[in-house]
Amino acid sequence: MGQGAMAALLGADLVLAQKIADAAAHGEVCTVANDNDPSQVVISGSKAAIDRAIEMAKDMGAKRAIPLPVSAPFHCPLMQPAADAMQDALSYVVVGAPLVPVFANVTAQPETDPDTIRNQLVEQVTGMVRWRESVANMFDAGVEEFVELGGKVLGPIVKRIAPDAKVTSLTSIDDIEALAKEIA
Repeated sequence: MGQGAMAALLGADLVLAQKIADAAAHGEVCTVANDNDPSQVVISGSKAAIDRAIEMAKDMGAKRAIPLPVSAPFHCPLMQPAADAMQDALSYVVVGAPLVPVFANVTAQPETDPDTIRNQLVEQVTGMVRWRESVANMFDAGVEEFVELGGKVLGPIVKRIAPDAKVTSLTSIDDIEALAKEIA
């Protein structure tokens, strides 16, 4: 895992997770990486800081802190070299205007401007994923159906954020084919 790590804080909201990250930092990078839902937030940063956060999380009010088996400390300032590479790679890509607004996880707001979308893709490499806010804002904007491809992780999170949303999780080619027939 190198010098960075990530951990899921269960039973912690964004405010508590930020307090834990701040308390664990000790001059190193330790920040909120993913605001997943009202009771699950992921932190990211230097391995030593994340280890400290895991140790102190329960005493600070989280139910559990679980280290994540990831290859890098995603969505934090330690990812700046990757953000720089992303910016360079995207400078060669033509980004067209989307047919519908894209809700960028880095802002949780709808966007249609291609240059802004390109910049937000770069910002997302080091920026916090505002998943909870993104889903809530999409639902408030009239998005009532969500489709998850390849797993059953995000669907339950969407339901915790927007209980009235319809969520479909597609985990096999048969699921995809069935949905394609349903919407055709």
